[in-house]
Amino acid sequence: MGDIAAMKKFDAIVFDMDGVIFDSERATMYCWIELAEKYGIEGIEKPYLECTGTNDAKTREIMMNAYGPDFPYDEYAKEASKMYHEKYDGGRLPMKSGVFEILDFLKNNGKKIALASSTRRQTVVNQLRDAKILDYFDEIVTGDMVSKSKPEPDIFLLACEKIGVAPENAYAIEDSFNGIRAAHRGGLRPIMVPDLLPADDEMKQLSEAVLDSLNDVIIYFSQN
Repeated sequence: MGDIAAMKKFDAIVFDMDGVIFDSERATMYCWIELAEKYGIEGIEKPYLECTGTNDAKTREIMMNAYGPDFPYDEYAKEASKMYHEKYDGGRLPMKSGVFEILDFLKNNGKKIALASSTRRQTVVNQLRDAKILDYFDEIVTGDMVSKSKPEPDIFLLACEKIGVAPENAYAIEDSFNGIRAAHRGGLRPIMVPDLLPADDEMKQLSEAVLDSLNDVIIYFSQN
């Protein structure tokens, strides 16, 4: 797909993972909803959506602010994580449409490919390996490698540094508001492929493009 001569000019692409490569934001939310029903936690969807794109520490902070200092977050998070891994480990995590196509397209056109995920490294590596796409990535930067979570740009800047590409020559593919904010602050060219939340006016302003799927991103890159 796409004539290389007509392609947009860029050197690299930095992918988020959850909600972009895997349908894992939705999978995790279902685990939390199940947990909320079990323990009678009210209105879990709203704070959960605020947590998308952030690391463990930021997620904990958001949940504690939502439910108060007595909320047993660590206990619940451990149970939700166990539930998630039981359901989806071993290559059972659903992938988003167009993942293999866009990775092949970028490799065939000589682009560097990095990953910037707020999830901890071991989980990221396991999931990419189970899905048989680990070898596509030149570098993987994870939430435990930076001190500041998205929406701060640190994870994207480190990814660009590791692949030796200036941020302005890299696209970032994100689904979350915090991820788009982080990519924009880092000087990358953000493309939003919305997952759980549609793009609002802020996201449309911060993104170079808002597209429906990774296949649409291929088409976008193929046009000068």
